[in-house]
Amino acid sequence: MKKPGSPLLYTRRTDIGCIGLAELDGVIVELALRATPVAERQPEPDVIRRAFAQIEEYLAGRRTNFDVPLHAEGTPFMRRVWDELRKIPYGATRSYKDIAAAIGQSGAMRAVGMANNRNPIALIIPCHRVIGADGKLVGFGGGLDLKRRLLELEAGRDRPCRCATTGKAYVRNRTTGKDTSQ
Repeated sequence: MKKPGSPLLYTRRTDIGCIGLAELDGVIVELALRATPVAERQPEPDVIRRAFAQIEEYLAGRRTNFDVPLHAEGTPFMRRVWDELRKIPYGATRSYKDIAAAIGQSGAMRAVGMANNRNPIALIIPCHRVIGADGKLVGFGGGLDLKRRLLELEAGRDRPCRCATTGKAYVRNRTTGKDTSQ
């Protein structure tokens, strides 16, 4: 049973695994990668339906940004980092050092890493776009394989997908937008 004023988690299976979304007062407050499916289904609020639709579009290569309302709870420093993450363009990456410099705290790379790690709305606040200063993939709550997969998706590389509804495998050509059955 949901307590008054506490968010309720809604889950859906996607081609990257089960994703959980929580909302409070019409605003997304959490996105959980590798969520455990919720057995008791509740009617989804509009903002949850819109967010899941946008996530599916993103994963299919048809969306490059999200426009659902968000509220990420954190310290003022964390919120500055998360605001900066949202400025990283689709298909681009930045290092922890780049983010620290962009928020005016050039020596705060480790603190930026901790804020990135505590991002409650991963994917929509694109922490997967942050890499090490040497260009290597480092730290991601969904795992480095998923981080690599998301960066490849954004780079426009074709990769096999599986329809969450039918389970049918396909490859979407990022140039033509056409699907090829497997």
